[in-house]
Amino acid sequence: MITGLDHINIVVSNLEQAKDFFRMLGFTEGDSSALQGEWISAVVGLPEVEAIYQAMHFPGSPVQVELIEYRNPPSSAAPGPEQANRIGYRHLAFSVDDLEKTMEELAGRHVRFLSQMQVYARRGKKLVYFYGPDGILLELSEYPR
Repeated sequence: MITGLDHINIVVSNLEQAKDFFRMLGFTEGDSSALQGEWISAVVGLPEVEAIYQAMHFPGSPVQVELIEYRNPPSSAAPGPEQANRIGYRHLAFSVDDLEKTMEELAGRHVRFLSQMQVYARRGKKLVYFYGPDGILLELSEYPR
């Protein structure tokens, strides 16, 4: 059966911009490749696939984020930014040591937050949602020490 989580795949409209964004969050680049041919078309169930992908690693985490830009067939975007109540993939959550400081740094880089920091009173967890490239929904969370 399943032995672990390998990666999280995010389809983006501009791979270079998405890589820049994830590098800003502290990720480093891993494997990258052009994807085309019958094998990838069979895997994803789409005809004549032409895409490029970039694996992004966060130091100390065994799970990688795979960014992929489809050139053929072209990707369609959901209307408007992602919302927390939509069915399917919703967000990635990142742990931080100091949420207020991290928010301040990201705000200085024009990252858009959905709200001010909130506290989940039951656990004392501080959290906030924000948007990444193509409106993907992300979360920052700080657990009490």
